[in-house]
Amino acid sequence: MLLKHYICRIPFKIMKMRNLSLLTAMAVILAAAGCKSGSSHNGLPDDGQLHGVAPANKYNLAKPPGMVYIPPGTFHMGPSDEDMNYAFTARNKQVSINGFWMDATEITNNEYRQFVYWVRDSMAATLMQYGKDVDGKFQIDWKKAQTIKWNDKATIEKIDQLILTPENRIFGKKEIDPSKLEYHSETFNLKEAAKKANEGKPRSQFIEKKNVKVYPDTLVWIRDFSYSYNEPMTQRYFSHPAFGNYPVVGVNWNQATVFCEWRTLYLNSALERQKKATESSFRLPTEAEWEYAARGGRSQSMFPWGNYYLRNKKGCLLANFKPGRGNYPEDGAFYTARADAYWPNDFGLYCMAGNVSEWTSSVYYEGAYNFQHDMNPDIRYNASPTDPPRMKRKVIRGGSWKDVGYYLETSTRTYEYQDTAKSYIGFRCIIDLPATGSRRR
Repeated sequence: MLLKHYICRIPFKIMKMRNLSLLTAMAVILAAAGCKSGSSHNGLPDDGQLHGVAPANKYNLAKPPGMVYIPPGTFHMGPSDEDMNYAFTARNKQVSINGFWMDATEITNNEYRQFVYWVRDSMAATLMQYGKDVDGKFQIDWKKAQTIKWNDKATIEKIDQLILTPENRIFGKKEIDPSKLEYHSETFNLKEAAKKANEGKPRSQFIEKKNVKVYPDTLVWIRDFSYSYNEPMTQRYFSHPAFGNYPVVGVNWNQATVFCEWRTLYLNSALERQKKATESSFRLPTEAEWEYAARGGRSQSMFPWGNYYLRNKKGCLLANFKPGRGNYPEDGAFYTARADAYWPNDFGLYCMAGNVSEWTSSVYYEGAYNFQHDMNPDIRYNASPTDPPRMKRKVIRGGSWKDVGYYLETSTRTYEYQDTAKSYIGFRCIIDLPATGSRRR
């Protein structure tokens, strides 16, 4: 204190001295000691005043790669034209949606393959003990895991649990068994924890743990179409580089959900290494969020590009679907197309109509529009394997390459079971990042 007291009262004329060495020495002393009387344990001035404490050291996350910002707004959710099925499962109502970031395209084969390889590498690294125990939990050394030699005999012996059993091999070739690749999911059920009836219950009751198989079901190309030759798609679609930028299919709702969980873990682990604030979770969009994003600001339009037609002025089809009575290749793609094919809507989102239908987080209930809130409408139910099929229905939106034009309308609702994979259903993620000025397009 005496030193600081003395330094803070050094006559100003000393600062005018041209002796560079003296000035340098003074600067070092001032930086080390400072002119303040003291600081608290949080690095704040010990002056008895309110200054606030930030939850983390840094916050500097750039625009998420491959995503576009969907600004908050209000729109009319529901039919923009006559309900040709007369199902009356949707009513037109005004709702408001908060802003979020959304993948510009559906998740591609290459992007989903990164997830599959991460799971494969993590399981192999655990079997090979590439890491160490930290507080009773094995922590993988990822630098070492990236050096795994998959064609090495010694490696194959160590990860034998992941290899196809002898009776399942062709010509005795030892390969990874896709059915053994599982992602270990651990999530906290906020909705259950928020219920009044659960107030005061231990946190452990709301932690949900499960293992989910991650490899896409490539057999859907054959299973979905009886008396139809589609074997080449089964053999090549997920494994051949020609389809790398095409939307991933054969992924059920559970797999799409854990992909979002892994993407969150992958991002936040990197942010923690950089000592930055972690972000909110990637997730599937709600039904309302999907429709709002698909409309691209056109509140009453039938399609993402407007009304009323599926062709532009030049006669070109505007999406990948089933034109006419079944002229599949007329739109430029026999099956799926690249995830960035055709023109984006006014928000910059590709293929919100056609190509592949997309999973949402919402459970399918015929009367859901009648009781959902008008602010960020949401209805969810994570069905267990023992629940009846009706409880496993999840809303899918957008129509696909094998659907007629009606399913391309932004308001058309349909569903699929959460444990079922199809050759025409994919997904895209959203994330609720703060809408700062630097993040707007």
